[in-house]
Amino acid sequence: APVSSEKLVGVVGLEIHAQISSNSKLFSGSPVCFSAPPNSQVSFFDASLPGTLPVLNRRCVEAAVMTGLALNCTINKKSLFDRKHYFYADLPAGYQITQQRRPVAVDGVLTYSFLGGKKRSQVVRKHVQIKQIQLEQDSGKSLHDDVHSQTLIDLNRAGVGLMELVMEPDMSCGEEAAAAVRELQLILQALGTCQGNMSEGQLRVDANVSVHRPGEPLGVRTEVKNINSIRYLARAIDYEIQRQIGVMQRGGTVHNETRAYDSKSGETIPMRDKEGLQDYRFMPEPNLPPLIVFEDNATLPPGVDSSQVVVVQKIKEGLPELPSVKREHLVQAYGILPEHSFTLVNEEGLMEYFEEVMKATRKEPRKVIGWVMNELLGQLKQQDMSVSQSPISPAALAELLELQETGRVSSSGAKQVFQVMWGSSGKTAEQVIQEQDLGLVSDATQLHNICQKVVDSHPTEVHAIRNGNAKVLNKLMGLVQRELRGKADPVLVMEILKQKTRGGGC
Repeated sequence: APVSSEKLVGVVGLEIHAQISSNSKLFSGSPVCFSAPPNSQVSFFDASLPGTLPVLNRRCVEAAVMTGLALNCTINKKSLFDRKHYFYADLPAGYQITQQRRPVAVDGVLTYSFLGGKKRSQVVRKHVQIKQIQLEQDSGKSLHDDVHSQTLIDLNRAGVGLMELVMEPDMSCGEEAAAAVRELQLILQALGTCQGNMSEGQLRVDANVSVHRPGEPLGVRTEVKNINSIRYLARAIDYEIQRQIGVMQRGGTVHNETRAYDSKSGETIPMRDKEGLQDYRFMPEPNLPPLIVFEDNATLPPGVDSSQVVVVQKIKEGLPELPSVKREHLVQAYGILPEHSFTLVNEEGLMEYFEEVMKATRKEPRKVIGWVMNELLGQLKQQDMSVSQSPISPAALAELLELQETGRVSSSGAKQVFQVMWGSSGKTAEQVIQEQDLGLVSDATQLHNICQKVVDSHPTEVHAIRNGNAKVLNKLMGLVQRELRGKADPVLVMEILKQKTRGGGC
C-alpha cells in the first residue's frame, strides 16, 4: 500500500576508502605514484606470481593508528588480517587482504559542523560514530575499451594501502554527509595520513541510503558508489532519499541494489542488484602473523627495538594540530566569529591568505574578514576558482586596505579599486586609484571653497544647525560629497562644515 511521506526520513551511513600517503604499497616495495605509465609500478607480489609473500609496511600501520587516535578510536593492540575472495579481472590473486574479524581501530567518533539555521550563519555541531578503521589492499584498475570490445588491466594501483573507515548510519541528509567527509578530509590532510584528493581517487566515498519512519526499523538500503566530489556526494544522497520516498509513496518497494551517481543528470542509476548476496569466503590470511602494536615503551618485550615496532604513545605525542583546534585559535587570536573561523579553515588556502593579509595591514581583523569573505570569496565562488588562483595576492589586498585605512580612498572607492584589480591582474591599488581618479580629495583649499559654496546656498539648514539640530550637518555633508562624486575625505569635510556653521559663518 502507498505510504504517506509525512514522517519518512533519510538515514545515511558512509564507507570511505582513504589511500594511505606512503611511498610504497601495503605489502610490497613497489612505489605509489599517480598517473605513472600502466603496469610500471608492479612487483611480483602485486601481480600475484606464485610463491610471493606479503611483507607489512610499517608506515601504513602508523598512519592507520594515527588516524584512529585523531578520531577518538580504541586502538586494538592485536589485529588480524583476512582474505576476502571475489573474482574480478583487476584482482589477480582472486582475493583481497583486509581486516574483517579484528581491525586495527574501532569505536571512534567524528565531530563535524556545518552552517545552518535560517540565515545559514549558525554553526551546527554533530557527531557521527565510526565503527572501525581497517587496513586493506587496493585493487588494480580495469580500462574498458569499447572500440575493440576488450578490457585492459593496469595493476599500478593493486596493493596500494587503504584505510577503510566505516561510519554508523548516524546522518540524515546530503548536507550532513558532505560536512562529515569535508571534516574527515581536513583531519587526514592535517595528519598527513592521506592527501584526500577525491579527483585522483585518494578518497573514495560510498553512501548507504535508506528511508524509514522515526522509531521504526531501518528501511531497505541502497549503496551509491562512484561519487568523486563532496558537492556531488550531497546531491547524490539527497536525490536518492527523495527517490526512495517517491517509491514508497507509490506503494512500491525499495530494492537492495548498488547505484551510481550521474553528475550530468544529477540522478542515481542502477548498476547491479544485490539479490544473490556475494559470499566472500573470508578466511584468515595464512602468510601474515597478527599485527601487534604496543601502548608505550614500558610494554615492549625485552630485546625489542622501539624503532622497529609501532608504539601508540609515541604516535599520540606526535599528533599535529587538528582543524577544530585551528578554528578555536583563529577565534581567540583575532576575535572573529566562530562561523567565520569555520569558513576560513574549510576553504582550502583561505586561512593562510587571511593571515598573510593580517601581517601586512593595521586594519582590524573583523574588517579584514569582511573583505576576505565578501569581496574575495564572492569573486572566487562566482568564477568557480580556488584561493590559490586569486589574481589579487594577500600583499596586494593588504596594500589596498592600508590605503583605505589612511584615508587615501573611501570604502566604496576601495571596492571599486578591488574590482579593477581583479580584472587587470598585476596592477597595484595605488596605480588603479591614480588611473581611475578614485582617491579622496583632501586638498584643504578646494574643500574649503566647496563647503563655503554649500553653506552659502543653504541658509535654512545653517540656521537649524545653529539652533542645535546637528543631524542636518549630514545633509550638507551629502551635498559636498555629491559635488566631489563621493571622493571628499569625510573627516576633513565634517570639520570644515562644523567651523563654517558655528555662527559668524567664518
